[in-house]
Amino acid sequence: MIQEFKDFINKGNVFEAAVGLIMALAFQPVVQGLVDNIIMPIVARIFGQPDFSSIRIGLGGSQEVTLDDGSVVFQEPTIEIGTWITTVISFVLLAIVIFFMVKAYNRATNKVEEAGGPSEVDLLTEIRDNLQAQRR
Repeated sequence: MIQEFKDFINKGNVFEAAVGLIMALAFQPVVQGLVDNIIMPIVARIFGQPDFSSIRIGLGGSQEVTLDDGSVVFQEPTIEIGTWITTVISFVLLAIVIFFMVKAYNRATNKVEEAGGPSEVDLLTEIRDNLQAQRR
């Protein structure tokens, strides 16, 4: 069983996946800062609000809520649709940034592989030509 675990760790690129996860988690505050400090002020300028958190859907009725100071207030239950919209914007921006990072990485690694030597097609063509020359 220990050998199977070692094989899993070595073959599964677990280390690369762990590094990717750690980088993504470290990168999330950068994207959150982009959303909070750049995108949402633009939204505030366009819509007159700093974010979408004030958008709510009331469900009617009232609900008893106890505040930190011990006082009791009654509030209407609401669906916080604006907070969800802000979260979706953050997710989409994070996905876009990661997409461009993966695209840049793929472009960089493909160039390194191409510079390493002839392509597979070139090698097969050379083998074919050599075989034809030997038959003559």
